[in-house]
Amino acid sequence: MKITLGYSPCPNDSFIFYALAANKVAKDIAWDIKLLDVEALNQLAKTNSLDLSKISYHAYGHFAKDYIMLSAGGALGKGVGPLIVSKANLDSLANKTIAIPGELTTANLLLELSQDSDYKTIVLRYDKIMPAVASGQVDAGLIIHESRFTFGEYGLKQYIDLGDWWETETGHLLPLGGIMAKRELGHELLSKINTALKESIAYSYKYRSQAQPYIAKHATEMSEEVMQKHIDLYVNDYSVDIGQDGKNAVKELFARAQSRGLIPKINLPLFLD
Repeated sequence: MKITLGYSPCPNDSFIFYALAANKVAKDIAWDIKLLDVEALNQLAKTNSLDLSKISYHAYGHFAKDYIMLSAGGALGKGVGPLIVSKANLDSLANKTIAIPGELTTANLLLELSQDSDYKTIVLRYDKIMPAVASGQVDAGLIIHESRFTFGEYGLKQYIDLGDWWETETGHLLPLGGIMAKRELGHELLSKINTALKESIAYSYKYRSQAQPYIAKHATEMSEEVMQKHIDLYVNDYSVDIGQDGKNAVKELFARAQSRGLIPKINLPLFLD
């Protein structure tokens, strides 16, 4: 059996998927793996070409007709939010140009939900944003992933933590991204894949030394310390099972996005039972 699978080269995804990629679990499934930046995966989802993919929750809101979210493999929690950073002190974002990591990222959705002022955006790959802010190409940057640990190295300062904003505004966990799978695969196979994801995470926790070279190979230009901080922040109990608190957080995010016309209404179950 062959399953097409997309995930990012970020340390948290490499940690989660290592045992699948290395054929340590679900050995009867042949995984055809595509490693792409999260926004590239978001955009690729428009083609409906992958059976299984890491996806931003914002993007998933547009693709729920054909895909369902698995309960394992996601990134959500507290203190995991994207940051807006700048070089100069900013009083507001009005009339400012902000570099964002993608239109369909959850980070961009949080920006839209949290800010009432008029601002302009340009899309840059997430690792190009801090240099653009530091050079003065843009007024501010919306940063994700390990950038939250390194923006000070570019002489940048935090304008707002959108994760803190979300948690204060809603009282919910912050859902960033998860693993979506084609509904047409059927409940039995989807359940098997979901279990395999849980087993893959458990394998990486148990055999970290085995997983480390795979993670490091894809975590280019990243120190081991930052790589480990990335994993510790974005891989947690909710990655093993999103749970009811996580599902409620996603429902809240979608309700707010739908009320602003940012994603369509969804009349299908969001998560695999």
